[in-house]
Amino acid sequence: MVLVANNVQELRPRSGGDTEKITINLGYVDLGHVDLLVQDGFYANRTDFIRTAIRNQIERHSDATKQSVARRSLDLGLRHYSREELERVRAAGGALDIRVLGLVTIASDVTPDLARATIASLAVVGALQASPAVKAALADRMR
Repeated sequence: MVLVANNVQELRPRSGGDTEKITINLGYVDLGHVDLLVQDGFYANRTDFIRTAIRNQIERHSDATKQSVARRSLDLGLRHYSREELERVRAAGGALDIRVLGLVTIASDVTPDLARATIASLAVVGALQASPAVKAALADRMR
């Protein structure tokens, strides 16, 4: 029996504590343009410019993104799995098929054995936060 999670919370604008750090490389001329816009007060800083640019591109391609989310049967948002929740799944003889666009967190007290016993597959477009041992235990189930 495979269960699909339906209790996903809608994403809100990110605050400082729930972001993922990325690194990008820009040409000097592009970076100069960004710095001019910051200096002229259009943006608070480089990060503000980059976040705004990314959000504008996401909005520009929103129809394609919505179609892709639906085609892949992804839940949108933040999803946390606690040890207690996974133990209930195991007791019921079930297994989860986790498919999320956003953030999946697996509690730090979840053991690798419990994760393997209760998570049949894991597809995350975004970020997965779990212990290294749990990530290793689920590596063959990640898409």
